[in-house]
Amino acid sequence: MLTARSIALFAVAALLEIGGAWLVWQGVREHRGWAWIGAGIISLGAYGFVATLQPDAEFGRILAAYGGVFVAGSLAWGMVADGYRPDRFDVIGALICLAGVAVIMYVPRR
Repeated sequence: MLTARSIALFAVAALLEIGGAWLVWQGVREHRGWAWIGAGIISLGAYGFVATLQPDAEFGRILAAYGGVFVAGSLAWGMVADGYRPDRFDVIGALICLAGVAVIMYVPRR
């Protein structure tokens, strides 16, 4: 059950961080304005809070593992929000990152 909770928290964190960064991007680069930027900043702050809810207490481990989630999530966000089509090397790289997440977070330790 802790693993399922951890995976769900990583998914929520990815939505908040990637979504927040995308909102800031849209506000600045696509000239959508301060409301988009403000929403992005709020979302990025919420991401920081959600990361603290992980069952593991090691900050470095959580953020290192989240890096792999961020890579895969960013590619998925680009596909959904911007019509980006990853090539096979993007997909392979994302799968390698997710394998790293699994090793860092979920391999039993003594």
